Amino acid sequence: MYPQEDMELLTRYFQNAAGELVQDSAGFLRANWYSKSRTLADTQALFNHMLLALQRNGWSRILINQVGMQPFSPKEQAWVAHEWVPRAVREGGYRYGAVVVSPNVIVRLATAYITTHVQNLPLTYRSFDAEADAVAWLLQQPASARL
Repeated sequence: MYPQEDMELLTRYFQNAAGELVQDSAGFLRANWYSKSRTLADTQALFNHMLLALQRNGWSRILINQVGMQPFSPKEQAWVAHEWVPRAVREGGYRYGAVVVSPNVIVRLATAYITTHVQNLPLTYRSFDAEADAVAWLLQQPASARL
């Protein structure tokens, strides 16, 4: 998935049926969604580990790669938008999300539901077609919410 020379800069933090979380030495978390089917519990575990990684590292940024992901279910959408995101902002310092979007319109719509329901929080989402552009934008944002 990553060029060999970049492997030393990346550390896998968590993995389950929903996806993997990779800590990038540039000071952000990479959330790579898998194309496999998943349960609500899988999704919740992945997101809860995102929060733990943000807290542990003092980071404010996540690169979210949704290229191969299955759409969020309505239960997943509601849980992420109404429970996880507010908690991640409040308890984890989450401030910037760079989303590498899926070519699947249903995935995009499911994600848009979440990003439009966080308008009253100090959180900025940007969508990108290319991971390199997402990383470039993310690196321009403050690495820590504690600054």
